[in-house]
Amino acid sequence: MITTRQPHPRPDRHQPDRHHPYGEQPPQPPEHHKHHAQHHKPVEHHHPGEHQEPVEHHKPVEHHKPQRHNVPHSPPPHAPHPAPHHPAHHPPRAARRQLNLVTRHQLVAAGVPAGTITSRARPGGPWQRLLPRVYLLQTGPPDQRQRALSAVLYAAEPAADPLAGDTAALTGATALALLGIREAPYAPGSPVDVLIRSPRRLAATGHVRPLPTSRWPRTITVSGVPSTRPVRAAADFAARTEDPDRVRAVLAGVVQAGWCHPHDLHAELRASRLLTRPAIAAAAAELLAGVRSIAEARARDTLTATDLPTPLWNARLHTPDGTFLASPDAYWPDEGVALEIDSAEYHYTRDAWHATLRRRLRLESHGVLVVSATPSMIRDTPTEVVTALRTLLTLAATRPTPPTTTARGHQQLHLFRGTG
Repeated sequence: MITTRQPHPRPDRHQPDRHHPYGEQPPQPPEHHKHHAQHHKPVEHHHPGEHQEPVEHHKPVEHHKPQRHNVPHSPPPHAPHPAPHHPAHHPPRAARRQLNLVTRHQLVAAGVPAGTITSRARPGGPWQRLLPRVYLLQTGPPDQRQRALSAVLYAAEPAADPLAGDTAALTGATALALLGIREAPYAPGSPVDVLIRSPRRLAATGHVRPLPTSRWPRTITVSGVPSTRPVRAAADFAARTEDPDRVRAVLAGVVQAGWCHPHDLHAELRASRLLTRPAIAAAAAELLAGVRSIAEARARDTLTATDLPTPLWNARLHTPDGTFLASPDAYWPDEGVALEIDSAEYHYTRDAWHATLRRRLRLESHGVLVVSATPSMIRDTPTEVVTALRTLLTLAATRPTPPTTTARGHQQLHLFRGTG
């Protein structure tokens, strides 16, 4: 009976054979020796009457190649065995949901031994301990989102899902910075405000400032981080900021960006009992009057101290046929005079500068007289701005042709009696 040999790919002579018990093939004779052995094969003598096995003369007999196809492979004596599956080598699924961050509670629940956690989080190890019980599973520095989420993971209850926003939520300046509010101050080393449910108490760290509250807000997810809504984040920021200009700028920035309506912000400030503070009350009054920036707020302060008429702030002007014309920063409808406060940061490109010029031409083509100023002029030389406005308001009162514009969709609102 002849066993048919299954074809095997011939391994490279210069590479070790992975299937051979010793990791390499036995030495092969040189080609000319093999050729010599095929043509000078010794003759085998048989006695008469003895059974003879057929010999294949066309196929040389291989003396040196071991018969490995019928022999089960055994590992080399010193070959390492495959490493068993270990949770420490496979980060828990939570890390993929949490920007490569994980808590100690999640690691232990995933089966990672406490000693492994400690060794991997040592200086120079593959993990980093950002906060007590919070680890970053990478060697590079954390970015802004990871720093924010690490604070939420630290403040959330251990057994709760930290991404649900039920026990901890980002708020204040960091939450506003994630939304893109440029006026919100953000510094990597500054503490991050995180709301937690009262009466729970949590120790503050240099990176996290827990804020217990009995008014738990609706939460949203911003860039993968559970956060309060912008209106609550703005109120929490104002509650812990002493700089009046900073409060003005941030509140106006939230409204200007469209994240909340002035009435909603006013209601949140009232619910937080912050309207008793003069700086916050003044900023709320400005927003209800139509002011949308710190430069406009300063211009409003300057004009309030004069005897000039009270303008409309950010009124939407339309032509007689209803076409939208422009929305100047301040507008005197009876006189047809507008104040435009043009910041340099919005005119870095030629297109932005041309857009401003075209808007001014549209206003002037419909009879509106425009006074242009920069925020620094409002701050440093307010008298010059007031003089220019007074001159145009006087000229407009005597001109025979009134402006052909109307202010629509605007209502002059007052927060307190006597507030302009």
